[in-house]
Amino acid sequence: MRPTRFTLRRAAAVAAAGTLVVGVLVGSPAQAAAPNASPEAAADLAEQLGDRAAGVYAEADGSIVVTVTDAAAAQQVSTAGATPKIVERGAAELQRATAELERSAKIPGTAWWTDPATNQVVVSVDSTVTGAKLAQVEAAVARSGGAVRIESEAGVYSTRITGGEAIYGSAGVCSLGFNVRSGSNYYFLTAGHCTDVISNWYANSSLSNYLGPTAGSSFPGNDYGIVSLSGGYQPGYVYLYNGNHQDITSAGNAYVGQSVQRSGRTTGLRSGSVTGLNATVNYAEGTVYGLIRTNVCAERGDSGGSLFSGSTALGLTSGGSGNCSFGGTTFFQPVVEALNVYGVNVY
Repeated sequence: MRPTRFTLRRAAAVAAAGTLVVGVLVGSPAQAAAPNASPEAAADLAEQLGDRAAGVYAEADGSIVVTVTDAAAAQQVSTAGATPKIVERGAAELQRATAELERSAKIPGTAWWTDPATNQVVVSVDSTVTGAKLAQVEAAVARSGGAVRIESEAGVYSTRITGGEAIYGSAGVCSLGFNVRSGSNYYFLTAGHCTDVISNWYANSSLSNYLGPTAGSSFPGNDYGIVSLSGGYQPGYVYLYNGNHQDITSAGNAYVGQSVQRSGRTTGLRSGSVTGLNATVNYAEGTVYGLIRTNVCAERGDSGGSLFSGSTALGLTSGGSGNCSFGGTTFFQPVVEALNVYGVNVY
């Protein structure tokens, strides 16, 4: 493959979601409408229901579940073509639990997200959270009255992983996320923790094939950056590390249970599923909010690489724990946010 082809690789992460089931399914097959609502439509309905809804996720068979707190809301979900599930806690209670973690458990090595299937907030601790730090997290969990559960994560949460085809700078190597454009101007997206420390980017380790300068960067808080392609147009697809490519034609929002792939420099193409949304991760370098959590693996060099489902771009590899030998968890910056901030589009 010629060095001037800048496609994407993905990064992966592994984390087992809990198996505790809260609530019961509402209605029987004879009563409920055939589940045919799209994830987007289900998310819109959940937003309309406000605190009477607590989350959306996909079952293994692809059916979309909306968790709700009363029978009337369940009927609305059923009528819309999704599967309702009555749960104990509404969105506001889960948000209060998240706010308490933000206040009292914001420690490097922790991460949290809402698990819609169990109707809980999950707080994860990596191997560095021990002793007094662990006790601090456990105390916050105890105060939640069952709204929060704690999980241990193998390895250490770190931003030092990359994805897509390799991109190089004087301070290290990352992966290209997605080629994007605004009118006749062409760019690529990658991780903000990469663009935060590298000003000029190259397609080779000898730094002789110049790609372009960093044009914008946001980290921590977010984890995205944009690089101006000095040579203009490059193909808008993702490299699959088997000689083939995946054309990217749109960008979208991920949903829990969605099957995804990640492409990245170090570990190539990896597959898995989305296990959480709106995750907060406390890296040593700072806190990042609103991330996609997956069970796709990743390693050093995959940072910034592409997360996608079919032809839809979903995210940019941020960080995680573990590796592709013993697993771990990988988090991704939602790509739609970056596209909107920079006023660019995939193609």
